Amino acid sequence: MQDRDTVHQKSGKANFDQIYDLEDPREYYNTLGEFDYCVPRHGQRVFRQLARALQEERAGTGSRAKKLAVVDVCCSYGINAALLKHDLTLDDLYARYGSAEVAGLSCEELIEADAAFYRERRMEGAPETVGVDIAPNAVSYGVRSGLLDAGFAENLEEGEPTEDLGRAVAGTDLLTVTGGIGYVSQRTFDKLLDRATDGAEGGAPWVAAFALRWVSYGEISDVLAEHGLVTQKLPGHTFTQRRFTGDEERDYVLGELAGMGVDPAGKEDEGWYHADFYLSRPAEQAGKPVEELLAPVL
Repeated sequence: MQDRDTVHQKSGKANFDQIYDLEDPREYYNTLGEFDYCVPRHGQRVFRQLARALQEERAGTGSRAKKLAVVDVCCSYGINAALLKHDLTLDDLYARYGSAEVAGLSCEELIEADAAFYRERRMEGAPETVGVDIAPNAVSYGVRSGLLDAGFAENLEEGEPTEDLGRAVAGTDLLTVTGGIGYVSQRTFDKLLDRATDGAEGGAPWVAAFALRWVSYGEISDVLAEHGLVTQKLPGHTFTQRRFTGDEERDYVLGELAGMGVDPAGKEDEGWYHADFYLSRPAEQAGKPVEELLAPVL
């Protein structure tokens, strides 16, 4: 995973580095909430629908019953795990971390309170979730609060996965990412898929990714194809990520889209980042178009 400073210098995106690796997520939620950061809300309904589809795949093949295994790439503090595994909404999380109730707690007190908070709201049959990110404090919070069943602060853009990470992702059913494309490249996915399929009964996992419209997904989909995965882009639908922080971000993105021949009308020109959604599946499981698969939640 690339250093975020490098990514911001290349991309023109606002720099939020100061919130990505704190000891708890209060400032993360409060800062991003100011710009209506909402892609995890879309991820919640999409990933839950994919989890249901994977369970149906298993039922159809007679696979033995076990919890789904999810690897969340660029997991940060575990926001996707919070929404995937618990009876909560993104608005609930913004309200909690912006509340007076938790404002005066120390980091240790908040982690203890959050562990109880999430334990009480965990849904029956929730998937096991492994988080991967370069931010050690954020990953530690995710594990200690119970959001992540395991977490690894590893930079797979520059190094090989540790043995512990390799064991943790083996047999994964679903890889997810909401805000990391551009920070991570095909190198990260190649290494994770190598380990995910090592000794796995069911072959390669599904890969579900939201990618900002001005960020290319082509090299990642090419690597996924080398692992036997067929990538489909959801047609005719984009997802808001957050509002631009100002004219500089907006103008940069509009310039990038113009160079790509992508029309920003009704999307980025109205002040919002928009993301496309890509789903990659083994060829034998990719018969149903992604738009049909996700129709119940779109």
